[in-house]
Order: sequence, then C-alpha cells, then structure tokens
Amino acid sequence: MRKKIIIPFILSASLLCSCVSREQLVYYQDIDNQQPIALNKFETTIKPDDLLMIIVSATNPEAAEPFNLTTNLSVDPRNQSGTAQRQQQLYLVDKNGNIDFPVIGSINIGNKTKQEVVETLKGKISQYITNPIINLRIMNFKVSVKGEVNRPGVHTISSERVSLPEVLALSGDLTIYGKRDNILITREENNELKTYRVDLTKPDFVNSEFYYLRQNDMVYVEPNKTRVNSSAVGPNVSIYMTAISLLLTTTALILTNTKK
Repeated sequence: MRKKIIIPFILSASLLCSCVSREQLVYYQDIDNQQPIALNKFETTIKPDDLLMIIVSATNPEAAEPFNLTTNLSVDPRNQSGTAQRQQQLYLVDKNGNIDFPVIGSINIGNKTKQEVVETLKGKISQYITNPIINLRIMNFKVSVKGEVNRPGVHTISSERVSLPEVLALSGDLTIYGKRDNILITREENNELKTYRVDLTKPDFVNSEFYYLRQNDMVYVEPNKTRVNSSAVGPNVSIYMTAISLLLTTTALILTNTKK
C-alpha cells in the first residue's frame, strides 16, 4: 500500500521539478583559468531623442551668454522666501541627429561621441569667443529590464556608461529561474530594432560589444525549464507539493503504526 502511494509521488515530483545546476547559475565560469581580458573600449554616442544639457562658459561670462539657451525664472508659491527657481532648457536631438544651437544654427551631432560633439562646438564657438568651455551631459540615458529579475523596470543612468552586469544588479540580479546563458538585448540601430543574445556564463563576455549598454536598450531575461515546467502546472505547485509530501508522510506513519 505504502509503495503504491510513494512511487507515483516520486514520479510526479520528478516531472514537475528539475534541479537548477551550478552551471546554470554561475557567471563567468572558468574565468580563473583565463588570461587577463582587455575591456572593450566604449564611448556613448548621441542618438535621436537624446535630451542634452549643454552649457557654454568662458572667462568673460557675458561673451558666452548668447551661446546658452534662455532660461526661464519662475517663483514657487510654496517657497516663503519667494526665491526664483531657474529652469534649464535642454536640447532635443531630432530624428536626423540635429540640434538647433544659439547663434550657430543647426548642427548634426548624431552618432558622435560626447567628446566629438564638444570639439565640434568648440571649433564653431571659437570663431566668436576665446577659449570656450563646453559642458555636455545626456539627461535621459535609460535602459529597461524585464523577465526573470527581482526588480524589473526602467533605470535612468547618471554616469552615461553602464555595463549589463551593473544594470542587472540595479534590478536585484537574476532570479534562480533566469537563463544566464541566453540574455536577450534589443537595440535600436539605424532606425531598426535589432536583437542580440548574450551568454553571461562565458568569461570572455566582458570583452563583448554588449558588455556596455547603450541608451534605450531593452534587456529581457528568459525563464529556464524549471520555471516553465512549474508555470505549466500552476503558480502554487510548491505549496501543493509540500501538502502532498506532508500527507504522504502522515499516511506512512499511520501505516507503520497499524502494522505494529
């Protein structure tokens, strides 16, 4: 009787649940046996819809003023001191990679690095003022993460350079059900959405062109077989298995005591 109960349970459990192996969980496997890996050089480039803050300064502030966007002054009624708050206007890169810059006019900066844009602006502004200083910052650098991570969502990045491991850390890391060897990255290139696959278990991943993410990249972590199998049975499978296990244990004890 007891064997008839226990054997079907064991077979069912083996079908419903499969163990997650070490190879499925560990990042950068065998990296200790690898030679030092040179990091892939990466610089963020300007893309359409980027929101840029560009500030021009010089030894003579009045000379640089025409090259900065006009700022609006507004008074916050909740501020009892009535202090005016300065609202910085920003440059939006259009679909052709252009911005309209004061005095100079339209400038194409699409697909240029920040340093290249700074040098371009310096060259043009130097015709009007001596030794201009250009500060440029991307204000809406963001990436999104979905799937088998602990905290999926959109992350705004302040450093303008972020790696895939850093973004996954911001998302609370992968769950044990996430496939580490088949991360999907969706990226916009030349007005097309392209998809790429990344294997985080390989040590040479750090030299991949996808080690660093670009603005507006989308990362998706697929579920592994364990998650898929449990979802097929139902989200409460672990509760059911625990209840069945307890029931079988109780039944086995009763049968044992009955024979005595």
